[in-house]
Amino acid sequence: MFYSGRMADLDRVRVWAEALIRMHLDETWAFGFDNAKRRAGQCDFRAKRITVSRYLAARFEDDEIHQVLLHEVAHALAGHRAAHGPSWRRIARELGYVGGTTHHGETAEELAPWVGTCPAGHITYRHRRPSRATSCAKCSKTFDPQFEFSWVRREITPAVRLAASTPR
Repeated sequence: MFYSGRMADLDRVRVWAEALIRMHLDETWAFGFDNAKRRAGQCDFRAKRITVSRYLAARFEDDEIHQVLLHEVAHALAGHRAAHGPSWRRIARELGYVGGTTHHGETAEELAPWVGTCPAGHITYRHRRPSRATSCAKCSKTFDPQFEFSWVRREITPAVRLAASTPR
């Protein structure tokens, strides 16, 4: 039903999310999209709301976003205190979730306002202003001032934001 091998369409993601919520949770739970750039999904226990990053959903394939939804529904079922412990893992497996505890996939790098370049030319991105000196992990496994990033802030235009939220 959920796996199509194509890029996720946001309307389709909403239909899937709402169906999963109806199947596994009660009517007090809701779904929405958020503006996260690095986090794929979130389960907000206080608001009883599951959200998915509109930017990452637009670039994930259908099966990837379905796994994100299963991950978050498992959190809602397991409860806040379960975190990613045994109870959450059991519930997640029962729902059909096959991923890990965190998202390791693509992030919305084009929306990161901070661009760091090491002396060897490697580039990294940050969504928040770097608060301390960091060096390139590709050049040195530990901090080394010889490979310290120099940071530049770039402007993220409305056109870039729109493009990032549009399925590719």
